Amino acid sequence: MARPNNDNFLRALLREPVDHTPVWLMRQAGRYLPEYNETRRRAGNFLNLCKSPTLACEVTLQPLARYKLDAAILFSDILTIPDAMGLGLYFAEGEGPKFERPLREEWAIRDLSVPDPYDHLRYVMDAVVEIRRALDNSVPLIGFSGSPFTLACYMVEGGSSSDHRAIKTMLYERPDLLHHILDINAQAVTAYLNAQIESGVQAVQIFDTWGGSLSHRAFREFSLAYIQRIVSGLHKTWDGERIPCIVFTKGGGQWLDAMAEIGCDALGLDWTTSLGEARRRVGHKVALQGNLDPMALFASPDAIVAEATRVLEDYASGAPMDAPAGSPMTGHVFNLGHGISQFTPPEHVNALIEAVHAFRA
Repeated sequence: MARPNNDNFLRALLREPVDHTPVWLMRQAGRYLPEYNETRRRAGNFLNLCKSPTLACEVTLQPLARYKLDAAILFSDILTIPDAMGLGLYFAEGEGPKFERPLREEWAIRDLSVPDPYDHLRYVMDAVVEIRRALDNSVPLIGFSGSPFTLACYMVEGGSSSDHRAIKTMLYERPDLLHHILDINAQAVTAYLNAQIESGVQAVQIFDTWGGSLSHRAFREFSLAYIQRIVSGLHKTWDGERIPCIVFTKGGGQWLDAMAEIGCDALGLDWTTSLGEARRRVGHKVALQGNLDPMALFASPDAIVAEATRVLEDYASGAPMDAPAGSPMTGHVFNLGHGISQFTPPEHVNALIEAVHAFRA
């Protein structure tokens, strides 16, 4: 498998020299794009869109037709795994994802099993194959999954939650049950991401969206330990190429040093953490991804350029004093600190991407 024609994203994750700082956006194929909304309308609902390899391919490519992005990300959802476990995923209009059968009873938790990704999630693998064919080796394709704890939050709560009361009650009262869920989830995520790699993705990201809601002790025990198990079980190479792994814990800036030790290639950061400080702390161990506040995209194009420049300069400020000439931007993938808002003006995204590509430290 040859590297893509534009491999800056992969080189940045492996801390190799780059032509320019690569950029992609979390949720880059989404509701802020009119063409995405039209495809979703044709699909009938969000799950139909996810489960059609042809439509998933179509929306994956839509942002790349508009913008000079340095990577595509598989269009799917983190909750495909618990759906494949039989929890009955559905999307209520205006309310987000919900499960018909949340994990509240001990017997249901004990009955959980690891789904076969080539059987229960075959539509995802078919989408990967179709997207890779359509990309024609132009840019890398990113695969992804939710972290075991983030998946467990939805599985126990039955949907989104503002306080995670149900899962945190389980954590403190019946940690044995939560550990059982996390163990099954870790096995499932490892198998799922490896199947994505075998089908053609060239990098993977683990979204630990809710890990930052945990206490210092609980994060290490109930989130980071299971992410580390996944990272250690992933294919490091496939078809002759390195497959980098990114770990993104929203609200996880205080655990950077511990996260940099788990074997991943890069850490994603939200906007509350200084990239320069993060680079000084762990940049000799991992690449860094991030970290513009998504709300900055509602400002004027000039303000967006100024804020993107501040992010890039912050990263450059963390370069070691003995860094080779011309390498202050090595090891950085520009991204948002979380997913792009559905209300973002599409033209503002173009201003951001052009600013990132034009930046020279």
